[in-house]
Amino acid sequence: MVGLVAIGAVAAVLLVGVVVLVRRPADVRRVVRWSALAITVLVAAALTPYTVDDSGAAAAYLLGVPVVAAVLPVLAQRFGRWAVIADMVAALVIAGWGLLLGLGVGVAFLPAALLLIVGVVGAGAPRQSATT
Repeated sequence: MVGLVAIGAVAAVLLVGVVVLVRRPADVRRVVRWSALAITVLVAAALTPYTVDDSGAAAAYLLGVPVVAAVLPVLAQRFGRWAVIADMVAALVIAGWGLLLGLGVGVAFLPAALLLIVGVVGAGAPRQSATT
C-alpha cells in the first residue's frame, strides 16, 4: 500500500514538473507550494486507513506533521521574502519526518519535500530570454 502511494506521489511530482516546464507560469513557486500541499494531503488521506490500523491514535501526528509543514509555505506566501524560508523549512521538516518514518509511511512524503526543494532552487534561477 505504501509503495503504491509513494509511486503515485512521484508521478504527481513529475506531472507538476512537466506542467511547469510546458506552461511556464508567472509564479512558479506558488504553483509548487500548492502542488506540494495537494500531494501531501492526498498522500496523508490515502495512508490514513493503513496508518490507523497500524498505529491507532498516533496516526494523527504521524500523518499530521507533514500536512502542517506543507500548509506553512502556502500561508507564508503572503509575506514575500519569508515564503522562501518557509519553503525550505517545510521541505526540511517533511524530508526529516519522511526519513524518520522511512521504513513505514514516511517514504511517501519524500516526493513532496523534493518538489518544495526544487521549487526554491529552480524558481530562483534566472530565465533565459526568448529573444536572444
